[in-house]
Amino acid sequence: MTTSATSRQATILVVDDEALIRWSLGERLREEGYIVVAAASGAEASVAAQDGPDLILLDMRLPDADGMDLLREFRRDLPSAPVIMMTGHSSVEAAVEAMRQGALHYAVKPVSLDEIVVLVQHALATSALEREVAAHRETASAPYAFDHIIGASAAMRRSRSMLERIAATPAGTVLLTGESGTGKDLAAKAIHYNSSRAARPFMNVTCSALVDSLLESELFGHERGAFTDAKRSKRGLLEEADGGTVFLDEIGETSAAMQAKLLRFLEDHTFKRVGGVVDVCVDVRVIAATNRNLEDEVASGRFREDLYYRLRVLPIELPPLRERDGDIPLLVSTYVDRYAREFKRDVPRVDADAMAELARYPWPGNIRELRNVVERAVLLSAGGRLGTNDFLVLDRRRGGDAKGVTLPAAGLRLDDIERSLVEQALVRTAGNQTAAAKLLGISRDQMRYRVEKFGFTGATWA
Repeated sequence: MTTSATSRQATILVVDDEALIRWSLGERLREEGYIVVAAASGAEASVAAQDGPDLILLDMRLPDADGMDLLREFRRDLPSAPVIMMTGHSSVEAAVEAMRQGALHYAVKPVSLDEIVVLVQHALATSALEREVAAHRETASAPYAFDHIIGASAAMRRSRSMLERIAATPAGTVLLTGESGTGKDLAAKAIHYNSSRAARPFMNVTCSALVDSLLESELFGHERGAFTDAKRSKRGLLEEADGGTVFLDEIGETSAAMQAKLLRFLEDHTFKRVGGVVDVCVDVRVIAATNRNLEDEVASGRFREDLYYRLRVLPIELPPLRERDGDIPLLVSTYVDRYAREFKRDVPRVDADAMAELARYPWPGNIRELRNVVERAVLLSAGGRLGTNDFLVLDRRRGGDAKGVTLPAAGLRLDDIERSLVEQALVRTAGNQTAAAKLLGISRDQMRYRVEKFGFTGATWA
């Protein structure tokens, strides 16, 4: 017996003016475990469709309606319900038009009941897969919704508005500028996941992390034998991202040779793989980012002027944290809540004096620095409040000692010191090995080894 794409029985709406066809299709589909609703006219079908069937079998010709009109109505009102068209008048043109209007399949009368069952099974499976992909896509894109870009300052409102407008455009190269730590990577993902390209890949390439030869191979791919280790052909990230977005971070660090190759690609979106002779054409949106002043780089001859203007079709500069009046308390509170949940701790309260000092601090590392400072404060918090002494940058600013772990008395063996540090970390993180490992700057495997080595019990990976 066929089950629906979900945990419940699927409901199928059968629309046909011939009673025998409605009866025979209904009986066979019920045998397969489906719930069947029948309609003899367009009017009846429109009423029945209001209950939201999972699939519709639709006759092309009805006494009071044209099947194509009903198809358009169903695709508009029930976009998740696949439609299978049925007709006694076989026509290539009609089939093409039905598929163009959104029908998933097309069956010619007299229909085979076995064929219909197979088409229904396939259509429901396809629909379930599409829903699963859509749900996964929504989950993946949720962290990059525009309302997750925190900030109520005028500077951030302008930036967020510009990001939304850019995301609404189908193409156009984007250039993100701003100091390190201002969130250019988040802005790039927000553009992608809120655009019509969201269903396609987002590829992130840090240009400064690779030498020219590797960067070229990563972006454009290579043919077998193109260089010593090229044992097989490889598609580059531009091909893998076809239909999606490629984020070229730290574009200002690229060499003159790579800048020339990128310019050629941006001109017509075609390229050759390394060692290849065939042009490859892809449809990708390029988002580039840099913390350098590219106008100064152009003036000094370190960056190509033509590439600069080709990149800045849609330019946007992200403001540093010191220019975002009023945003720091909001960001601090947001990150305190986030890390308290992550480390499974009570949400601590930030003292007014500490919050005021945090708001006055210049944050040269911008959002990245603030996030790390808050994470450390929450991780090391011993009580229900966070004071000035809990935030490392404020403690250093006053010239005090940074709050940290305490070494055991001198004269102890290295194992004793290591045991003490591991024990302190586990105490401070309530036995959470993941958080303790992060506090000590070691991996999970290294932490697991030390927990077993020193015989600590009760520690968990929660």
